[in-house]
Amino acid sequence: MRKRKTLEKIKPYSAGKKYKNTIKMSSNENPLGPSPAAIRAIKKDLKNINTYPDPACSNLKKALAKKYKVTENQIITGNGSDELMVMIAATYLNPGDNIITGKNTFSEYEFAANLMDAETQKAPMTDGSFNLDAILSLINSKTRIIFICNPNNPTGTYIGKTKILDFIKKIPEDILVVFDHAYAEYVTAADYPSDRELIDSKKNVVILHTFSKVYGLAGLRIGYAISSPERIADISLTKQPFNNNIPAQKAALAALSDDGFLKKSQNINEKGKKYLYKELKNMGLFFYPTEANFICIRLDRDSREAFLEIAKRGVSIRALDSFGLAGWIRVTIGTEKQNRLFIKALSSYLSDKGV
Repeated sequence: MRKRKTLEKIKPYSAGKKYKNTIKMSSNENPLGPSPAAIRAIKKDLKNINTYPDPACSNLKKALAKKYKVTENQIITGNGSDELMVMIAATYLNPGDNIITGKNTFSEYEFAANLMDAETQKAPMTDGSFNLDAILSLINSKTRIIFICNPNNPTGTYIGKTKILDFIKKIPEDILVVFDHAYAEYVTAADYPSDRELIDSKKNVVILHTFSKVYGLAGLRIGYAISSPERIADISLTKQPFNNNIPAQKAALAALSDDGFLKKSQNINEKGKKYLYKELKNMGLFFYPTEANFICIRLDRDSREAFLEIAKRGVSIRALDSFGLAGWIRVTIGTEKQNRLFIKALSSYLSDKGV
């Protein structure tokens, strides 16, 4: 039995690790855990898990449509936004087509392309951010999808509204532009583009969101995409009928209305960001200012070594060699206690190295 040849290009996903007896600050998870409202909703509905879930995710879609002021036929849900990336690729990519993304960004865009036997073109980044002119220069007759992570994982950088809207105008109608807004709820920049502005700008725009980050539901795997009714109808053709289980649907709906938990999560992130900025500057380390719930830090030394040494000191962070950033690490912004433990571990490691 021979596997498909294109699978030879597939590289296993490199997930954030947690070593035994360490705190995990490697996967950009909410340090507060899930919304208490989500937990209550799951417990309340556990008696119904002998039945199939609503294949249309109707109640959640209705709530999301209200939140974003769009119609329900402009939303599709997925088993995390990762599944939606594969669904989009399955909808629009044929063998020999290509996608364009950035050189140092989330690997699942390339995975989705490889799965459909398409190629990936990677534009160079500028100061840790997507270079939109470089992306435009790579467009050719085989380009079908452009993936832009905004804010970008792993750098935390973002692109403002004016540049994004100008970029969209230059994209041909037959090329899909996918904006991954996994960390949008953490953004404080005044010029960050709203979903509605992007969706209204062109029919070939898709925006991805997830409940894995600020809502603290990473273990339930639920995300959603917003686009024009035409694009959502296309993507729906690739959707598995029961891809969002009952606990995921109930928890997401409850979390969406838990404004108190959302604000608490945002506030602890901002407080932690300020503390880490101050400490990293005191240590003389370069980092990218972030609009997400993590910070990308340059150590100018082997990132795998840094990962192992910091783990020995009680904290699991993310080495960024798999993102093409050797010598860099990424740390999730945690609670006050977690942030202090990270700074202590990082300082100890660098001190032992004579830095």
